[in-house]
Amino acid sequence: MSLGIGITGAGVMGADHARTLATQVGGAKLVAVSDPDEARACEVARANEARRHHTDGFALIEDPAVEAVIVASPDHTHAAMVLACLRAGKPVLCEKPLAPTVAECRDLIEAEQRTGRRMIQVGFMRRFDPAYAAMHATLSSGRLGRPLLMHCAHRNAAAPGFFTPEMSIANAAVHEFDVVRWLLGLEAVAVTALRSASKANGTLRDPILLVLEMQNGVPVDIEIFMNAAYGYDIRAELVCENGTVELGRPAPNLVRNEGEEARTFPGDWRGRFSDAYRLQLQAWIGGLGGKTQSGAGALDGYVATLIAQAALRSLASGAREEIAPAGSLTR
Repeated sequence: MSLGIGITGAGVMGADHARTLATQVGGAKLVAVSDPDEARACEVARANEARRHHTDGFALIEDPAVEAVIVASPDHTHAAMVLACLRAGKPVLCEKPLAPTVAECRDLIEAEQRTGRRMIQVGFMRRFDPAYAAMHATLSSGRLGRPLLMHCAHRNAAAPGFFTPEMSIANAAVHEFDVVRWLLGLEAVAVTALRSASKANGTLRDPILLVLEMQNGVPVDIEIFMNAAYGYDIRAELVCENGTVELGRPAPNLVRNEGEEARTFPGDWRGRFSDAYRLQLQAWIGGLGGKTQSGAGALDGYVATLIAQAALRSLASGAREEIAPAGSLTR
C-alpha cells in the first residue's frame, strides 16, 4: 500500500520532489500539494497525478489523505510547518535549513523528543550521493589511516542579483557543514570566514573561504563561489595518513570541435544530485515503512544552523568564532 505524501511549496524544489515521487520512487504516492499561488499548486499537483491542492501549508498538513509531509516552502516557514507536522503526528522531510535560527531548531528537537520517536528528517541529500557514499566507505575502511585535513569547493555558475553573502552561507555552505561532519564523524569547534571582493553580483561579494576547525585538530577549508561562471561544480578531497580520496564527479560532456576539446558542466544542482534526491526520498519512505531510518535528523539540522550562525558572525567580524557544542540534545 502506498503512503500518501503531501508537499508544501510548489517552487523549484517542491516541483522536483513531486516529479521524483510520481516517476522514480516506490511505496508512496503524491496526494496533495500546497502553495500560496493556487494556480501553481494546481499545476504541480495535476502534472504528478495528485488530486488535491491547497493554498495553505497548514491545511495540507491537516488533510486526512496526507500521511507524511515534505516541507519545500520558503526557509522562514520551515519551523512552523515542521512543528505543525509533529502536532499532527505526521513524519516530515524538511528541506534545509531545518529552521533559520538555532533557537527554532532547538524547539523542534524538543518537540520531536516529546513524541517519543524520530519524526524529522532534514534534506541533506549529499549523504545519499553515490560519490560521497563511496568516499565515506573508503575512509571508513581504515586503509587510508586517520584524516588529516579536507578541501571542499561549492561553485555555482551565477547567483541571482538579490543573493547575499549571508545566503551563501545559510543556503549553500550548510551542505558542506553537514557532509563534512558525516564524512569525518567529527564536530566543528570553530570557524573563520574570509571574503574576496574580486567578483560581484548585486549585493554578493565572493568567493568566500571558510576554515572549519574540527575535533582532533582536523582543518577543513570550504570555498563558496556563487558566481564561478563556468557551471555547477562540487569538489571534495580528504588528505589522510596513508593517502588521499577525492570526490568522484559525474563525467561532464566532452565536446570536440574545430581542433579543440572542452568539457561542459551542469548548470545547477539538480543535474548533479538527481540520484541523491531520488535515493534520499526512497530511503525516507522506506524508513517510514519500518526499515532502518537513515539520513540527517533534527540534531543534524540544528548543528548545521549552529555552524552557519558562527560563520556569519565571523564574516561580519573577521575573527575566528567558536562553535558552541550541541550539549545534551539527542538525535
